[in-house]
Amino acid sequence: MAESVPVRCPACRREHTYTAPTFPCACGTPLALPILRGGIPLQIRHRSWDDSWVGMRCPDCGRADQWPQPELGCDCGAVIRLPVDTRALQTPERHPVPPAHRAGPEPAAPSPRPPFRPVTIRTARDAVTAAAQYLKWLGFGGVRIAADRAANGIDLRGDDVVAQVDPTTRPTPLRDIETLWLNCLNEDATGAFFSLAGYAHDARLRADRLGVPLFVMDLTGTPQPVNDAADVLIRTGPHATP
Repeated sequence: MAESVPVRCPACRREHTYTAPTFPCACGTPLALPILRGGIPLQIRHRSWDDSWVGMRCPDCGRADQWPQPELGCDCGAVIRLPVDTRALQTPERHPVPPAHRAGPEPAAPSPRPPFRPVTIRTARDAVTAAAQYLKWLGFGGVRIAADRAANGIDLRGDDVVAQVDPTTRPTPLRDIETLWLNCLNEDATGAFFSLAGYAHDARLRADRLGVPLFVMDLTGTPQPVNDAADVLIRTGPHATP
């Protein structure tokens, strides 16, 4: 499996441990981007689609493809981009998952949910799709794209759940958090917010006070919780208290 590396958030200086996600090549070989040890992580303030991908060649089949830049969501709301070891990309045979892991899945501890299958994000529409898939994975039924988005800002609706998705390159502002919270009150529903660029400081504080679950998504399409309310939603799913 990919090696874990220590990461310090450039915004709040909090220490993290990061393991690069593993993705299957079209030939089936699992690959993970090599993280540059000792490299300087950068806080993403303005996201560019073109700058969010890294080219890597599969050591087994030789196929060259684009992979999402390694990113990490800090508890402070910052989204951090980790530097990739470009020298190692030139000799990727040193970094694939060992053959023992290719023979088949290893026994895993029983889990109430199957593994989440992310949706790679390349467009704003992909971000909404990834959030919808995540809500379904949490156990919410009937999740669909809302038809009245322009009226109240809601992007996704489901059985007893509403969600907003911010695919922009700027941190989500306070007003968007309050809009979701008001919709949750009006509809007596659980809410969730998904952002690609993290959250403004005041938005994060207000979400904590209001109990609004916040998630950040990297371009792999895997949401990560950034507050206690999001952790509760992951544990309880549709049984969370709105």
